[in-house]
Amino acid sequence: MQDMNAHIEMSHEDVLRVKLEVLRREHRDLDEAIHALSESGHADQLRLVRLKKQKLALKDQIARVEDQLTPDIIA
Repeated sequence: MQDMNAHIEMSHEDVLRVKLEVLRREHRDLDEAIHALSESGHADQLRLVRLKKQKLALKDQIARVEDQLTPDIIA
């Protein structure tokens, strides 16, 4: 019988890939929220600005994780 609490090893790359997927999902969710709020016709402009800034911050985080996953190419 296997121990139900067995420690599962994940490589650093695996952890980054999971983090990347979570960030991408959050980015899509924010994009949908911004779109829905904009389409509602009576959007709170301050809230829209905050959501857009949050979306940009996620985009930066995604780029950093992607850079860590892409091997350096020596030219």
